[in-house]
Amino acid sequence: MNPPPKPSPAIETIARGVCLVEDHLLLCRSRKAGNLYLPGGHVEFGEKAATALVREMREELGMKVRVGEFLGCVEHVFRQAGQRHAEINLVFSMHSPRLAPRTTPVSIEDWIAFEWLPIDRLRQSKLQPAVLRRCLPSWLRPDGVKRLASTRDGWRRA
Repeated sequence: MNPPPKPSPAIETIARGVCLVEDHLLLCRSRKAGNLYLPGGHVEFGEKAATALVREMREELGMKVRVGEFLGCVEHVFRQAGQRHAEINLVFSMHSPRLAPRTTPVSIEDWIAFEWLPIDRLRQSKLQPAVLRRCLPSWLRPDGVKRLASTRDGWRRA
């Protein structure tokens, strides 16, 4: 008798927020690994992505945010601690009157920190997935076409 097949690794669905204030972009950094990424988190089963983003910001910042338009989607495959991971990042504009580059928001969760990045330094930043460094400026333009981008080898549309 053959052993049962191994389960396929899960593809995580992540809601991410782009908070752009005074030409500065709010980013999140893992205190342990140093990874830099857009704020947000996992979408729970049956939850709308925009609702997940509001919930995650309340959990991470202790404040309510307003989720705006859908900006784009990034398929991201990477290795972390030797394990393969795959995620779909649904990226939305996000705003809160309490967020401004004059003050760095303090995270409620001790494993992450927030920081502001001048948007003109985005391409040189360590933002992950890296394809966002190229996509975000066009996605943020009023006439910007929303696209699908990917870190998968051989397939990068943005």
